[in-house]
Amino acid sequence: MAISLVNVGIAVRDIEETIAFFTDLGLTVAGRDTVSGEWSDTAVGLDGNHAKIAILTTPDGAGQLELFEYLHPDAIETTPTLPNEIGMHRVAFSVDDIDEALAVAARHGCHPLRGVATYLDQYRLTYLRGPSGIIVMLAQALQPAE
Repeated sequence: MAISLVNVGIAVRDIEETIAFFTDLGLTVAGRDTVSGEWSDTAVGLDGNHAKIAILTTPDGAGQLELFEYLHPDAIETTPTLPNEIGMHRVAFSVDDIDEALAVAARHGCHPLRGVATYLDQYRLTYLRGPSGIIVMLAQALQPAE
């Protein structure tokens, strides 16, 4: 059986705010739509669902995020996931300049949870809390890939 990852889906409080954050980091909007109807109810398993969606793609085309903002039923606010909780908890990006990426994130009010760490003199990395509480990992390789 062949399998490939298509995207990672994230429910957000404000799709425009979240698109602005990720496009400022370098992703591009590949498509937008509003979805509802029987097919959507069946696929998602949620009766009467109606949502705005956007697909964002990384510059290399290898990764995609699907963002969705529920119009109906109302979105349910939860406490943002902590790094050690079971379940979906972060989306990770490789960046060529972590300081520049953090400056972009800061313009959106998003800052590292603690700071920037160096892992084995190979990566500088950090976790930050993005829009809607999304944990975003940014990592910069310190040595060029071979």
